[in-house]
Amino acid sequence: MSEEMVIWLEISFNLIYLLVVWGLVIAMQRNRGKVSPQNRRAADLVRYAFALLALGDTGHVGFRVIAYLQGGLETTVTVLGRDIGLVGLGALSTAITVTLFYILLLEVWRVRFDQQYGIFAYSLIGFAFLRFLLMIPAFNQWNSVVPPQPWSTIRNIPLGVLGLGTAFLILRDATRRRDRTFIWIGISILVSFACYIPVILFVQQVPMIGMLMIPKTLAYVAVGILAYRDLYGSGVKEYQRLAEEQTA
Repeated sequence: MSEEMVIWLEISFNLIYLLVVWGLVIAMQRNRGKVSPQNRRAADLVRYAFALLALGDTGHVGFRVIAYLQGGLETTVTVLGRDIGLVGLGALSTAITVTLFYILLLEVWRVRFDQQYGIFAYSLIGFAFLRFLLMIPAFNQWNSVVPPQPWSTIRNIPLGVLGLGTAFLILRDATRRRDRTFIWIGISILVSFACYIPVILFVQQVPMIGMLMIPKTLAYVAVGILAYRDLYGSGVKEYQRLAEEQTA
């Protein structure tokens, strides 16, 4: 496959992904009135989480598309007299929003399963703040098209702990309650990290491994569709049935 073909495939996938994820956010907003009272808080949190994800990824993959169309991934824009790489600026935007995304998913876990934050959950929030601190130093080289090592790995360790810890809590309690939707949400989060970790570790040496970002992205779409179906659509009755079984 030629390099030009790969570029157009990436552009097409990125645009379709943005249409899907923004479509989910819009559908959630339009169908707020269908959400049952006991699901309203979780539904709102999911909507906020995916709005953040969509916003950050509009910068991330959207700026990549613009950069390609402007002549290449090294394309820069001038902001306040400084040249800033479009790809790096997009990477920074999604780094911020995906961290907030998992903080909100952690709160979704608490609300969905009527849990309280303990030491483990609070430590996950602590890792989120650690990630924000690690994103500040110049070592991050946010203008770089390819993330620098070892700093790319260092700043992503707290995100991995936050995301995998959230998946663990969701899977633990969803399994106990036989909540099939959130079991699959937990599994989808695990799949996303299984694809993301090799990219972080090896993309500098093997650029084509970056193709794993496609299944990683699809895993996020799966989380959104599962949550939408359960909280805003046909899954509402299933959740009510499970809740009745737990209180019976």
